[in-house]
Amino acid sequence: MSAASQFWRSWAAVVAASVLFAAIAMLQVRIDAQTRPVAQQKEELVLSSGPMLQKISLGYDSLLADIYWTRAVQYYGGKLHDLSRDYSLLPGLLDITTTLDPHLLVAYRFGAIFLSEPPPSGAGRVDLAIQLEERGIKANPDAWDLDANRGFLYYWHLKDYAKASAAYLDAAKNPKAPHTMRMMAARITEKGGDLDTSMAIWAQYFTSSKDPRVLKTARDHIEGLQALKDERAIDALSQQYHAGFGKYPTSTKELRDAGMLSGIPLDPTGIPYIIGPDGKSGLDPTSSVIVEIPPKLPNEK
Repeated sequence: MSAASQFWRSWAAVVAASVLFAAIAMLQVRIDAQTRPVAQQKEELVLSSGPMLQKISLGYDSLLADIYWTRAVQYYGGKLHDLSRDYSLLPGLLDITTTLDPHLLVAYRFGAIFLSEPPPSGAGRVDLAIQLEERGIKANPDAWDLDANRGFLYYWHLKDYAKASAAYLDAAKNPKAPHTMRMMAARITEKGGDLDTSMAIWAQYFTSSKDPRVLKTARDHIEGLQALKDERAIDALSQQYHAGFGKYPTSTKELRDAGMLSGIPLDPTGIPYIIGPDGKSGLDPTSSVIVEIPPKLPNEK
């Protein structure tokens, strides 16, 4: 390579570096302006695009991503003390950070918290938080905790138990993930009222684990879920009995004698179910089965 060529290549690098750090300086100044009291804010910050910054970063993508992540944290922290609680610049800062360094896991983990928390402690944008986690999962398929975080967002903020459970199951597929991921998926499914899916998850976990404590936990949940299914079936027959006889049955024996059952239904420990004056079935007080009533889904009556 000629001396002239080397000179111009070096000159281009210097110019590019100057542009890069000038952009960082501008970002610093303008974000600082954003974090002043509302009366002083100009709301005029213009963020450069991640792809453009990559082109002029001279290979320092990770370093620049760290800078942008630091600014995102400072911006968020400043807004916590700002009465306006306007987090409009936060999504852009996080987008640039993760574009520059798709493997900066801390930006996905905590960035999603900043985005999802409702005002005044966050941006209240659960949708953007989920999108951020999904980008992180795509770029970091081994980071099982990002799937778990996505499950938490669906569960805690959106009450979408089906998607929450599916996210935890995605996390559980990673061999590095702790066994609690599958347990969490089953637990969330219970909370959402999907008993069959939950039982299937617990059954699979029961057959794949050798830990006595885990086996007991899985068995207890399976028994409780089976009892809950049985009670719901008995309750339905009790209503039919009431419609036909004008009163509720006092025991499952009456349902059997009326030809509505082929035998006396027993709970998973072998003890007959009881029926109360309101026609609702339940466990005998001597039964060791534990039934936890899951909350209804948002669209259930």
